[in-house]
Amino acid sequence: MLTRLETGLLTCFASATTRWPAIVTGVIDDLHTSIGELDSSKQEDKIAEGKKILEQVVSLKHELQHDRSIEPLPTAGVASDCKSYNEELSAIGPLTWQSAPWLYSECYLYRKLYTFFELSQHWKSYDIFARQKIETFQKSASAVAELALRYKALAEQLKAHHTNADSEAIQVLFSEFTDISLWGNATDLSLLVTVSLEEIQKLQGAEVRKQNSKNILANDLPAAWEAISSEKGGRVDFVLDNSGFELYTDLVFALFLLDSGLADTIVLHPKSLPWFVSDVLPHDILQLFNLLQDTEAFPDHRADIDYLVEKLIHYHSEGQLVIRTSSFWTTYAPFWDITEKEDPCGGHLVWEDLKDSKLVIFKGDLNYRKLVGDIMWPRTTPFLTAIQDLASSGLRVLTLRTIKADVVAGLAENREQELEKEWAALGNSNPLGWAYSGKYALIQYSSGEN
Repeated sequence: MLTRLETGLLTCFASATTRWPAIVTGVIDDLHTSIGELDSSKQEDKIAEGKKILEQVVSLKHELQHDRSIEPLPTAGVASDCKSYNEELSAIGPLTWQSAPWLYSECYLYRKLYTFFELSQHWKSYDIFARQKIETFQKSASAVAELALRYKALAEQLKAHHTNADSEAIQVLFSEFTDISLWGNATDLSLLVTVSLEEIQKLQGAEVRKQNSKNILANDLPAAWEAISSEKGGRVDFVLDNSGFELYTDLVFALFLLDSGLADTIVLHPKSLPWFVSDVLPHDILQLFNLLQDTEAFPDHRADIDYLVEKLIHYHSEGQLVIRTSSFWTTYAPFWDITEKEDPCGGHLVWEDLKDSKLVIFKGDLNYRKLVGDIMWPRTTPFLTAIQDLASSGLRVLTLRTIKADVVAGLAENREQELEKEWAALGNSNPLGWAYSGKYALIQYSSGEN
């Protein structure tokens, strides 16, 4: 098995010099705004503490821009995961911001940012990215209404027909809801028209599906269907990625799984602290329920949206839609550590939880990079090889990822070369840009029994 020091992890020079300072600048602007909104006559202590945090964030930006050393995180008054960050730093360091392994250093950046708030008295629960997440979601009003309309029509038909979970129609719908969750905002909802379940089967070869399918570079969905449909009910887990519309599509997917009987419990795994700007926190999920009830932000198809929200609230109150987080999701650790073997970041504790699931769905680009250890594998490397010990962990894993970074495994022979030619033929100057474009996707599966 490859060790972390032998994996050829990407350095983070480009991110440290351009992207991360821009993100930290956004945090500075957000804090300025929030401090300015406070009542100076009643919240003097909070304002003073906020200004102190602001100074720390400005100092962090300076460290990034001048390639300073990455220093150990504080350990007093913070969660225990900071200790594991420091142990890893000691093992692979010394490091500077522009020469460190990407996976470790970007995770460290967000963890360090959070310590400023974690060690405060008045700002412990503050989400530095909340404002951005809410504003972005509200801009998706049209797509939110459209998907609510389609969901309600299909949910009522499922209820009326009492359709068996292994029917051909349910399999088609499973594929369609997977596509919606995979592509997020890019999803074309034209397949989910208001038709009967029987008619849905006839739409399986529709042009929209063909269009999406050709951009899915590896597709193990049939194997995942066999796993999830092998028994009625059971538990399905979502390791979440972005909040906003992507979270909304994930929740609609979860509703379908519950409505259809493919699952009787859904466990959602958000992050435990503000993470990679847009990642889901526990309060983002419940806040989305509330945001959807805002008739000014989401004025269209109110009956359909209200129907969807009522279903979400019902399943959550009945304990069938569960929110559960772990500090493991915000460590630098690859998901190879999600096994029964004890490890310092707590992957074994996550394994203890997930072993009861019949399918664990990992969403998004960062989760994929952690699944494969953020290694520059030859792109024909089998997915089961790239996920290392996770492939024999006993966990059924499905990853849904639109490709926005150059870490990719599981491509067919010669497919990479074909993609480079296709991308260049479209007039793009960098033939490697296909891997950053978000135009292509991967659906990959492991039975956990490799």
